[in-house]
Amino acid sequence: MWLIIVSLTAAIVAALWYIREDIPKLSYLGLILWGTTIMIFVDHIMGYLSEGGEFIEMTPDATLLGIVLVITAIILWEIILLLEDPKGKIKVLLRKN
Repeated sequence: MWLIIVSLTAAIVAALWYIREDIPKLSYLGLILWGTTIMIFVDHIMGYLSEGGEFIEMTPDATLLGIVLVITAIILWEIILLLEDPKGKIKVLLRKN
């Protein structure tokens, strides 16, 4: 289930990146999510080939893991936004103090 959740989120972010230009540094979030999707996909393939069983886990733990991965990707994206300050709002805020 975590593969499905992260893949769906990556596809939505890619569509938003293509349509909207006003969201700063959205390409970073897309790269984080697509990299995670590829990593999970390879993990599922290797696990399926070595151990067999089901390819997609449909358990509450797998769903929670997918949600945690998406939240972690968004947190990383927010850290990038804070460090790079693409609109210069943090610099203006610091100058006022």
